[in-house]
Amino acid sequence: MTLAEFRDSLKLDQPKPNLSVPLKALWYDGKGEWNNAHNEVDHLSDISSSRIHAYLHRKEGDIWNADYWYRKAKETRPNVSLEEEWEMLVTRFL
Repeated sequence: MTLAEFRDSLKLDQPKPNLSVPLKALWYDGKGEWNNAHNEVDHLSDISSSRIHAYLHRKEGDIWNADYWYRKAKETRPNVSLEEEWEMLVTRFL
């Protein structure tokens, strides 16, 4: 799947069943469903889920919490727009 195909899948009512947890969270976020996106990763502590969790809290505007999750993911908050970060994450997890 490409970034363009992933973006196109946002027209669907449900995410494709074979998506990983990070991609499913990003799919929901791409649909504007922040709560569903957060629910996908909120109970997980692996590095990939922590990275998505960080992005979601950054998007929410909760920078302190976002930075906590970036540290858990062993990364720092990127100096890019939220849209660029979303695209980078989708590309990474595809």
